[in-house]
Amino acid sequence: MHVLKIAVCDDEESSVSLSETYTRQCLEACSAAGEVTCYTRSQNLLCDITEDGFHYDLILLDIEMPETDGMELAEKIKPFLPDVKIIFITSHLEYAIDAYELSIFRYVPKNDIEKRLTAAITDAVRLLLIEEGEFYTIKNGSSMEKIPYHEIYYIMKDGKNSVFHTSRGISKVRKSLQQVYDELAAEEFIFTDRGCIANMVHIMQFKKQSLVLKNQEELPVSRSHVQEVREQITAYWGAHI
Repeated sequence: MHVLKIAVCDDEESSVSLSETYTRQCLEACSAAGEVTCYTRSQNLLCDITEDGFHYDLILLDIEMPETDGMELAEKIKPFLPDVKIIFITSHLEYAIDAYELSIFRYVPKNDIEKRLTAAITDAVRLLLIEEGEFYTIKNGSSMEKIPYHEIYYIMKDGKNSVFHTSRGISKVRKSLQQVYDELAAEEFIFTDRGCIANMVHIMQFKKQSLVLKNQEELPVSRSHVQEVREQITAYWGAHI
């Protein structure tokens, strides 16, 4: 079972404790496994993520904090954890618009924290559980990227790296194609030759020795893989179309 990584950050220890309690109750109610890490200094959370490569799926942030406030913290965290879900907690309604512009998952006013925070955490946990297993995670240095399977067109070998060609652009990880294929562990991915893995979701046409994708790119299929690739595509299309 995937263990959700959750951080709670508030400069008031009593608020941290309360948010942690709600979070653990929501995890239990959703039958989800989770690890909750608490911070009373925003700078410590920031350093853990940007310098030490800590990964979190969900972060509960108080907006009004000394050192680095929640708004500034979210802006600095997003480049390192682009898919993280952030729940803002604040007493000031005027922050809601800015929170929306930052693509924050949920905004919770402190005057209704018990009801609203529990609902927000529950919704976030349930969404994370739905998404579990549908992302490939790339970690390079202190940054981490989660790529949804459905956004992957194909993956090419480039020396000791595997290069993901996706609807977002290109991402690279220092792993062999076989290792990436084993980690994906999904029926829609197939080897078209020794140096390429294609996502059958995006295949529109099978030519003599090539595949045409939805984005109009064409991938070669080696002679040794033609029969196997044709059979896999036919079976996949038959089951899913």
